[in-house]
Formats: sequence, C-alpha cells, structure tokens
Amino acid sequence: MAGPIRIAGFSGYLGDRRSALDEAMAGDPVDVLIGDYLAEFTLAMLSARHRNDPSRGYVEYFLTQLEPHLPAIAERGTRVVVNAGGFNPAGLAEAVRRLVAEAGADLRVAHVEGDNVLPRLDELQAEGHDLASMDTGEPLSSWRGRPVAANAYLGGWGIAAALRAGADVVVCGRVTDASLTVGPAAWWHEWERTDFDQLAAAVVAGHIIECGPHATGGNFSGFTEIPGVVAPGFPIAEIDSDGTTVITKHSGHGGAVTVDTVTAQLVYEIQGPRYLNPDVTAHLDAVRLSEIGPDRVELSGTTGSPPPPTTKVALFAPIGHQIVTTLYATGLDIEEKVALIREQAEALLDDAEAELDVSAIGVAAEDPQRQWDATAQVRIMATAAEREPLQRLVAGVGQLYLSSIPGFFTDTAARQAATPSTRIDYWPALLDVGAVGHVVVLDDGSRIEVEPSAVVEKPSQPEHPEPPLWEPRSTRRVPLGRVAHARAGDKGGNSNVGLWVSDPDAWPWLRSLLTAEELRRLMPEAAGLEIVRHEFPNLRAVHFVLRGLLGTGGSSNLRVDPIGKAVGEFLRARLVDVPEELL
Repeated sequence: MAGPIRIAGFSGYLGDRRSALDEAMAGDPVDVLIGDYLAEFTLAMLSARHRNDPSRGYVEYFLTQLEPHLPAIAERGTRVVVNAGGFNPAGLAEAVRRLVAEAGADLRVAHVEGDNVLPRLDELQAEGHDLASMDTGEPLSSWRGRPVAANAYLGGWGIAAALRAGADVVVCGRVTDASLTVGPAAWWHEWERTDFDQLAAAVVAGHIIECGPHATGGNFSGFTEIPGVVAPGFPIAEIDSDGTTVITKHSGHGGAVTVDTVTAQLVYEIQGPRYLNPDVTAHLDAVRLSEIGPDRVELSGTTGSPPPPTTKVALFAPIGHQIVTTLYATGLDIEEKVALIREQAEALLDDAEAELDVSAIGVAAEDPQRQWDATAQVRIMATAAEREPLQRLVAGVGQLYLSSIPGFFTDTAARQAATPSTRIDYWPALLDVGAVGHVVVLDDGSRIEVEPSAVVEKPSQPEHPEPPLWEPRSTRRVPLGRVAHARAGDKGGNSNVGLWVSDPDAWPWLRSLLTAEELRRLMPEAAGLEIVRHEFPNLRAVHFVLRGLLGTGGSSNLRVDPIGKAVGEFLRARLVDVPEELL
C-alpha cells in the first residue's frame, strides 16, 4: 500500500487505562490499533486464572473496550491487533465474533496460536531440547517448580498472514511485544523475510510504542517539563516502506514526544545493543533520533541482521504461597524498632520453613514538622510452602499492639484483607524456532501454517571496554539526576537501567563516570552481582544489565520493588561529582 502505515497503541500492560481505546478512536486517523497486555509478570497472573478455569485466561476487559467501537472500526477500515488472547486466544477470538455479530458489523476475526508448548514439554525434552535457563544455564529438570504454563514468543509473520487473508481483528497470545507492530508493517509494505533493515526498524518502532504513554512522558524522569502529564496520550508510529519511522501522538492529547521521551523507551527492558526478535535482530546502537517538528521524532539509521535460531519460552510454576502486610515506625530509633519487629515476625513463624523480609521504606526526618515526616513504613513479606504459617503471621501481627515497638500501629484494613496468594516462579528458556508451531486460524476455521525464517544466525552482544578517564577542572557534588535521565526495567531475574544525557557536551563525562565499578558504588545492593555494561553513543546513553538483582523474576522475589522499576530513579538521587560547566 502507498505511503507510511500509521500504527497507534492503546494498551501498554494488563491494567492500563481502560479508556485508551476510546481515546484512540476519538483521536487522529490511523490504519492499525495495537494493544499490548502481556508481560512476564502478567503471564504469571493469567496462568493462574486459566488453570482455575480453562475457558478463561484471556484479557476479558478487552471485550468491554472493543464493543462500543465495532461499527466505527468497520466503517473506517481500521485493523485491530492485540495479544489479549493470553493463554486462550481461540476463546477470545470467539468472544469477539459474538460481539461483532451482535453489532451487525462487517468484520472478520482471526487468531494466532502455537505459542503454548506446555502440552509438548515432555516431547520436546525427549527430542533433545533441554530448555535450560537463560540466566543460569541449568536444565529444566533442576527447577523447583512443576510447570503449569510454557509459552514461546512468536514473531510477526502470523499477524501479517492474518491481515493478508482479510482479518480485521487479530487476536494473539504470546507474540513478542514488537511483533504487534512488525506484523502490520510487513503486511502493509509487502516486505520480504530478508528485508532485515526494514523489519528491524519496525521492531524498534514496536518497542517504542508497545508501552503506551512511556513514549509520551509517562514514567519519564523529566516529567516536570511535560505538558498534560496527568494523562499522557498514547503514541503513534508512522513507518515508511524503507523503515524510516516517525514517532508522534494524537494531537490535543496530553504528554509530549521528544528525543528524550523516545530515548527513555528505547533503553527500557533491553539486554544490550542487539534486540532479538523471532523475525530479525535489530541493532539499537545504530538508531539515530531527531526532532523534526512538535511531537514528531524521526528514527533513522536502523539496521538489522538475521534473527536468532532460537526463541524465548516463558515457563511458570507455583512454588508455594506468599503474603504481605504493613505497619509503621515513627520517630527515633527506627533501625532498632525494625529489628524488634523482625524478631517478633520470626517468632510468629515459629520455625516454619519460610522466607521472611522485613524492610523499612523511607527515612524519618530529623526535625519533623508533621507526624508523617517522622514515619517509615515497615513492610513484612513472607513466603512458605503452605498457607498456615503465613496466616499465623498476619494474625499474630494484629496481636502486637501492646507488646511491640513504641508508637506501634498497622494498616488495619490492609492487614484484615491480607490472605496468602500463590507464589509463581519464572523460568526463561530458549527453544529452536523450528520446534515451535505458529498457526493462523481464520474465522472460517481454515489454518495458515507460518514457517520460521530460513536465514538465521547466532547473535552476540558487543562488549564495551571501560571508557577513558575524563578529568574536569572543577566539580560540584550533586545528584546524578540533575544532569542525567534514567529508565529502568526488568527481564526475568535481571534488572536493566539506561542513563543518558540530553547535552552532547555531557556525554564524555557520563561515559567516563559510569563504569561498572561506579555502578556498584552507587547501588550497594548490586555489589556482588554480574554487571554488563553497554554504550549507545547515538543516544548518549550508558546501559547496564544487573544479572540476578530480581532473583528469578518479579513474581517470586521478595524485593519491595519486585520488578526494578525505580532503580533508575534511585541512581539519579545518588550524589556524584559533576563538572561545573555542565551545571
């Protein structure tokens, strides 16, 4: 088709703004609407719903979002592509068809399946696929959990095939987040499997718009300079046939699209300069950004190479139960008060086989003007194989009012509502793409088999040596965030954080400052971890992967910030020596 394709996001995660599709339909014209609902953390939750009721396991509120707009979607010829199918894309597709029939809309619905490899785990292992952990290299047989979900990450060619066959709504399960954009772009421009530069550009565009308002000022460290940040709008990617892309947003909606807001999403949840997708390997270090107008940032220079021979598989297993409750410590001797609460919590567990974390959140002010300025929240989290010790712990906390720290009080409503929940562990593995089924099912029941890429190569992340020392004439000790932006994310048990500067003159200083050793100083929690460092000169960014900071994943670790979203803001608060000329 002629001209660039305009793809607009309307969901960045399960639980994102329910009104987002209403906003997109009332916004600027687009060719395709995409909704991303899945994440590793989200899959863990959906797997439990599907296990309890196999007819569920998809994102049910997507139906509520979609229903009022079906006539307009049909009239405009807009395509809708979502991964809201979760663990049951066929079930969601059938539910959408019922709504379409009730609305009398002329729309065809297809779904993409094949990502669910749980029924084939024994067969795959017998064929020699060991499904070893991507993080530790250990075989699946060593895992403490018994898998209840195993989903391979599919590429975008199934989506492209569904659109080519006339589908107006395409429901997917676990395709990669970027595939929601790659599929429509490949369909629109009739790209070939070996158009790696163009496919890589679509992957980058998809990565930027997959998290919705992240690209328009949401969660942005420079949020104080973003207009309308109370409700930042959803982004639009305009992708041309050569891969050149413009990131923009609906006119009149909140937020802003700038080089910095786009950079923030580019360095989010990556593992280095090579961004792996089942259809292509995108080279993020080649991407160049330029503002070409208000709320319009152009991406150029993107290059791609063949995809890897394997794709990721996310496995989940219940490994017991967990519970969280909170109380508060006020005034003096906070450290000693938390220590006493920890001892009392341990006694309440009564030698049960359990993990316990008691952490103070916040620091009491030295000369508080309000009671809350002198108060720290104390979070108690515990895990155990059985529910009973955890129930005993919460009940026991409610009996400490007269026998614990001075000023003891709890969040009574939260404590009364606290019940043990299932603890889900995560196991990321790799599987040969040829062992994964990838099938499009059309509304008449016909099936289209999607073959894996015929050209693959094993990629490697480039290594960046420690930078040269850069010594300024004079410095001032200030928070790092006074000069640098940051964005942090998660991939299983690994946390990643990218830090960058808007000022080109600050780049030599930033790359000299941010060594792996300096990161360990800035974040003592990461002192014993493997830290992988990368540079993105075009973005003036330094990127780190902190291996194992999040344990085995956000659904099972005991951190207060389980998926590491605030790591970047913590680093920005640390004091560093900044050259006077940069302040």
